[in-house]
Amino acid sequence: MTEIRYTRNLFLRCMNIIYLFAFTSLYVQIPGLYGNNGILPARTQLLAKDGTTLAAKMHTKPTLLWLAPYIGLDTEYMMDVLALVGIFLSFTGFISQKFCCKPIFAALWSLYYSLYQVGQTFMWFQWDVLLLEAGFLSILISPLRYKPGTRKRPTPVAPSETVTFWLVRWLVFRVLFSSGIIKLISGCPSWWGLTAMNVHFESMVLPSPLAYYCHYLPTWFLKLNVVFANYVELFLTPLFFFPLQSVRTVNFYIQLFLQVCIIITGNFNFFNFLIIALLLSLLDDGFFNNNVKPGPSRNRKIFNYIITIAVYAAVSYVTTQLYTLKLQPGGIIDSKIAFNKKEFDNALGKAFPILVSLGLISLALTSLKALYNAITTPAASIAKVGSLVSTMFYVTAAFFIFSDSLVPFSSLHPAGNSTVLPQVRQFHSKVSHLHLTNAYGLFRRMTGVGGRPEVIIEGSDNLNGPWHEYQFLYKPGNVNNSLPFVAPHQPRLDWQMWFAALGTYHQNPWLMSLAYRLLNNQPEVLSLIDRAHNPFNARPPKYVRANLYHYHYVPWNQRASKTWWTREKVGEYFPVFSKDHPPLLDYLTNMNILSPRKSTVSPVIKGILDQLRAAFTKVDPCLLLWSILTAGCAIIIVQGPTASPSARPKK
Repeated sequence: MTEIRYTRNLFLRCMNIIYLFAFTSLYVQIPGLYGNNGILPARTQLLAKDGTTLAAKMHTKPTLLWLAPYIGLDTEYMMDVLALVGIFLSFTGFISQKFCCKPIFAALWSLYYSLYQVGQTFMWFQWDVLLLEAGFLSILISPLRYKPGTRKRPTPVAPSETVTFWLVRWLVFRVLFSSGIIKLISGCPSWWGLTAMNVHFESMVLPSPLAYYCHYLPTWFLKLNVVFANYVELFLTPLFFFPLQSVRTVNFYIQLFLQVCIIITGNFNFFNFLIIALLLSLLDDGFFNNNVKPGPSRNRKIFNYIITIAVYAAVSYVTTQLYTLKLQPGGIIDSKIAFNKKEFDNALGKAFPILVSLGLISLALTSLKALYNAITTPAASIAKVGSLVSTMFYVTAAFFIFSDSLVPFSSLHPAGNSTVLPQVRQFHSKVSHLHLTNAYGLFRRMTGVGGRPEVIIEGSDNLNGPWHEYQFLYKPGNVNNSLPFVAPHQPRLDWQMWFAALGTYHQNPWLMSLAYRLLNNQPEVLSLIDRAHNPFNARPPKYVRANLYHYHYVPWNQRASKTWWTREKVGEYFPVFSKDHPPLLDYLTNMNILSPRKSTVSPVIKGILDQLRAAFTKVDPCLLLWSILTAGCAIIIVQGPTASPSARPKK
């Protein structure tokens, strides 16, 4: 039997870390984003007629926030409670394996899903639904309760573990393959011309300091980076299901390298950390402990090496042909896509059913092996029957989840429609609101080709000026502000400002609420921007407006200066607003943002929650996240090493 107990436990620990990042990052932003005086108050999402039963409310919008009035809280403080409970549970699961069990992961999923239900535009990101999907799989993967083992009597491995853990591999395959294929499906000239990286490092949402230096790498090398990304996401991901473990292990290293490169150049919050956690599904316990099972013979090792080298040599050769990689004088590697869009579409149409079949065959073989192990593993009769029933249950659940995932996965290409039964589509439509399976695909089109668009909000006490700019904590504004390292924290307002710059304020009506809060110097919202450089700390402005700028990195020959950006004004983004502007007030009233509300918060609970928030907000959010992680690691070290649950006794 393939040993994955230690690998599974490590994955569950990592999932707790991701939950810890997500809950903590969101918690510090709740008042400004979702509070009663926030940009998009969460209470506007929980409107129900008087007399509506709790069950009816839950059916309309399933979230634990409906319980707020029953425990003496309003929606804002209930969000605080849910986030704090999520922080506590995920931290305990991180520092102790005994808390990595089904009840804890079910609670974590329910808490995050409840917050997601009222998250609105600030939580409509792929990594939020990816966390929900991965979190749901964690419920299936984790044990019902922790059973500590010893070196002499290790915890028995359940045959069903390989089946449920396989679903993680299928998930990370869908995420990475979809992200690779969507770039070419979109027809974006930057991806097809292999020039996407020429603008990516400048136009990404929150570039890190390293992004500036990567932006000025040689053009041929940046094009080679695009080829490498396609190589990793398109051609290596099907090898996730290769039967030879050494092939999957090499794949893990290559995928890990790509994710680390993304982490150090871009601040994509907890997303890449979550991908790394999912990539653990490519490994088994032999990767961490050579004593888990008898190693292969010398001849078998040589055979494995030959097969692994041959597989990657073949894939690399195909890549060099499809991208016409040629070594030029001076060590330059030239690259150009050797196929057109029609040829790509035809190839994808043929490949899509094959990929689905590959996943189905892999799941079937994994399931058959698990059932065989459940039958043949020595155990008492009652225990064997229980193991077989449990394995059959999880195998059935795995096939249901696999089938359900084909609905969003097949949406990538019309050829995928033939792989999904109508009954499966009906089932997916009924449970899609739970986000058990989702569609993925990042960086569909490369933005910022003509310059990085940025919305700059200004305030003034006079229509004739002078106008003073508001500075945000992380996004570009002042051209002299340095680029930040902020991951795994996600400053959701800064992120949404980036998306707003790609459209109009009519497409982003939440900006009107932001403008109104700035006109009132609302402290909850001001906490989301750079208060140290707020030109209106003493009193709010009478007017606010926004202009659109295009930003570029300062030229390489001027890198010695303190300036990071150059910018040029494009035009007006939204017009001048005042606090008593009728259209502004009408919109906010219609959206219930300015609707009157009654305070139903228990003074005692409110005092406790306010003190906790005051303690959390004394530290920079990014530093806070890393400090909590460091504290958890310190606790684990103090606890001392524990024997691997799957380790075999030494003879």
